Amino acid sequence: MKRLTTIAAARAYVAAERRAGARIALVPTMGALHEGHLQLVDHARRHADRVVMSVFVNPLQFGPTEDFARYPRDLERDAGLAEARGVDAAFAPPVEEMYPDGDSGVIISAPGLRDRLCGAFRPGHFDGVLTVVAKLFNIVTPDVAVFGQKDYQQAVLIRRMVRDLDFPLRIEVAPIVRESDGLAMSSRNAYLAARDRARAAALYRGLRAAHDAWRAGERDVAALRSAARAAIEAEGGIDVQYLEVVHPETLEGVDRAEPGSVIAVAAFVGGTRLIDNLILD
Repeated sequence: MKRLTTIAAARAYVAAERRAGARIALVPTMGALHEGHLQLVDHARRHADRVVMSVFVNPLQFGPTEDFARYPRDLERDAGLAEARGVDAAFAPPVEEMYPDGDSGVIISAPGLRDRLCGAFRPGHFDGVLTVVAKLFNIVTPDVAVFGQKDYQQAVLIRRMVRDLDFPLRIEVAPIVRESDGLAMSSRNAYLAARDRARAAALYRGLRAAHDAWRAGERDVAALRSAARAAIEAEGGIDVQYLEVVHPETLEGVDRAEPGSVIAVAAFVGGTRLIDNLILD
């Protein structure tokens, strides 16, 4: 596996692979890799000849009171996992390489989409996400980029950016990877104390309760939300930030659930903010 730390090196690697006729896939990450990330690599491999993984904790997407400083970082561990899974090149630039002026003078934004769900509680977060992803697309110039469904709103925003700004690539969204008790895999799960880790599985139980009601014929959104919230709150120790049923593309709340509607939740478990979602089908 090639280790790339500069933009020039990443561009040179991609240019050489393209001259050899290779298709390029990009898997953007912030490191702290887990099986969910590694299955994105598997997904990418099915669509390209070479897989580039970026490992970059992006300061632009963290608010002033969020966990940028303590976000888990272990590049050697991440590199070992990535190489073992078949990543061809890891692009892990320092912050000053991506933002030589200490910040970005140009920000990409998607008003409306960015302000719903997580964006309503994390102002500026998705501007930071779109800006760094656009930079990665311009550096790596992939044919396909792979993201995870767990960050559903992020995937919707990136697809919209690619469409509206005419990036010449396809976005693939891979299914959520879960622990045996249903908890969605996340780098932030490492923050959970043992008792909170057990509680956190209630988020998925809540989503499943709503999904079961849907399959039984319930279409009223208030009833679906009530079913989910009851299952989550039965656990105790969980502070639900939002629990919504939304349109899969506009992310606007709906009154009646339809096939493809998304039920999404964000909650604090022992001080750790977790997100999850299910698509109603």
